[in-house]
Amino acid sequence: MNIYFSCSITGGRKDEEVYQALVDSLLLDRHEVPTAHLSRPDVLELEAVMPAREVYQRDSTWVKACDILIAEVSTPSHGVGYEIAMALISGKPVLCLYRTGCKVSKMIVGNTSPGLKVVQYDTADQAVSLARSFLAELD
Repeated sequence: MNIYFSCSITGGRKDEEVYQALVDSLLLDRHEVPTAHLSRPDVLELEAVMPAREVYQRDSTWVKACDILIAEVSTPSHGVGYEIAMALISGKPVLCLYRTGCKVSKMIVGNTSPGLKVVQYDTADQAVSLARSFLAELD
């Protein structure tokens, strides 16, 4: 499956360990993840050299091409919210994961779109398990 992984870049990277665990598990399960680089520690340097218009065009193309979007939403991010909306408007299933105790936008947790699932987790391993369960439900 082609999975767009979405996470905060400029808003904060304190959940990078979870981002890496999620992406690594998706790749291990043989999914295509064009945004795998977003989980890596050097993402800020990689993205800094790209003009904003190119990032928008690239990421929009990837969202349109994906089968599913999985977002880690513990850290607020305009871009992540935008990507979630793009995927939902396109009729794609979306899983939003967030760390227990985090305040998540009511625009996410209050959204009743049929393709959206919002779930909290306590550990990186639990986030991975939730993502795998979500994917299994879609098969």
